[in-house]
Amino acid sequence: MKTIRITLEGRTYDVGVEVLGESAAPAPVAAPVASAPVAAPPPRVAAAPAPAPAAPSGSGTPVLSPMPGQVMKIKVAVGATVAANDVVVILEAMKMETPIVAPCAGTIQAISVKEGDAVSESQVLLTIG
Repeated sequence: MKTIRITLEGRTYDVGVEVLGESAAPAPVAAPVASAPVAAPPPRVAAAPAPAPAAPSGSGTPVLSPMPGQVMKIKVAVGATVAANDVVVILEAMKMETPIVAPCAGTIQAISVKEGDAVSESQVLLTIG
């Protein structure tokens, strides 16, 4: 049996750990040990994600990327008419192709990305009016 000291949320504990294969008698498990508070490491500051392009002005319905990925194929052009659930964009994420469908019927007002672009989650891909 080995005793290990662990500090968790500013409290220190002595913990008995059994090492398999040892034949020594078990060591008693100690109660929490008072110790000086340990300062938490400074929080990591993540780099701010690149802002998603703003939706084109107008009253259209934006089609958003459901995940980060890369635009493989844009299946429509500005001015094209689409029905609800028509495939409008193919995204590649984690080596898988994901079809993005039109949430409603309408006319493509604007396309905010081009093939090969990396996109983030919730980024506007195109707008249907």
